Amino acid sequence: MNRRLLIITGLSGSGKSTAARVLEDQGFFVVDNLPLVMLPDFMQRAEEGLNPNSGVAVVIDVRNRGFLTDYKKTFDQLKQDGYKLDILFFEAEDAALRRRYSETRRSHPLAATETVQDGIDRERQQLWMLRDTATKIIDSSNLNTRQMRDLMLDFLGEEHESLLIVNLESFGYRYGLPPAADLVFDVRFLPNPHYIDELRPLTGLDPRLREYVLSQQACRDFRYHLDHLLGFLLPHYCAEGKSYLTVAIGCTGGRHRSVSIVEDLYSSFPEPDVILRINHRDIDKG
Repeated sequence: MNRRLLIITGLSGSGKSTAARVLEDQGFFVVDNLPLVMLPDFMQRAEEGLNPNSGVAVVIDVRNRGFLTDYKKTFDQLKQDGYKLDILFFEAEDAALRRRYSETRRSHPLAATETVQDGIDRERQQLWMLRDTATKIIDSSNLNTRQMRDLMLDFLGEEHESLLIVNLESFGYRYGLPPAADLVFDVRFLPNPHYIDELRPLTGLDPRLREYVLSQQACRDFRYHLDHLLGFLLPHYCAEGKSYLTVAIGCTGGRHRSVSIVEDLYSSFPEPDVILRINHRDIDKG
C-alpha cells in the first residue's frame, strides 16, 4: 500500500488547523486529535472506505495523552506497513503565539491556570525530540493564510492555481437566503412566469419556460453584466486562495426565473477553469 499519511503536529497556535483545512481542500481525509493508539487500526479501516488515491492527514499534538511516549514506535510500524508517512511540525515565535492566544482569548492547553508563556515554554520542551524527527518544519510566525496555503501546496507538489469550486444555487426569497452564499443576485426584477397560465406549472428546467425567461431583454442585459462581474472576480478569489464560492440567484419562489438563469449560467459559465456544481434549493417547493 502506498497511501500517503501526513502527521500534522507542533506547537499549539502555530497553524495546524489552517494546514488541515488546506489539506482537506486538496482531497485529504483529515482527522483532528485522533488518539495515537487508534491510528494503526484507523488506517487499516481507511483502506476499506476511502478512495485509493485519497491521502490521510491526522492532527496529533500534546492534547493526545501518550503521544510523546509512543509516537516513535507507532510511526515506525506504519512505515513498515507500507504507508508513505511524513511529519509536518508547525511552530512560531513566542511573540506570535502570545498574540494569537490574546486575539482568540483561549488558554494554552498546558497552562490552564498559568500564563500563556508558561504553556509555550513547557510545550517547546516536551516537543523538541519530536521536532528533530520531522520531515518538514514550518515556522508560521510571519505567514498569512494565503502564504500558508502556498507553502502547503509546495510541499504536496501541487500547482498553486488549483481549481476553484463554484456552487451555483437557485433559491426562493420566500424561503430565506442561502446561509452559505458568497454572492447573491436578486432576479425578481424580471417578468414572472407565475402569472402566465401555461408556464406556471413548469420550472426553469423546462426549455419552454427557460426560453421565456432568457429571451427578455432585461435578462440578456443581466447575464451580460453578470458574466463580466464573475470574469473579474473569480481570478482575484483564486489569487487569494479561496477554494469554494457559492453564487446564489434568487427569485420569489425559487422555481422559475432563478432556476432558468442558474441553468443558463451553468451551460455557459464565463470562466472555464473552475469546477461547477449546481443546486436548485427550492425547486420542489410551492
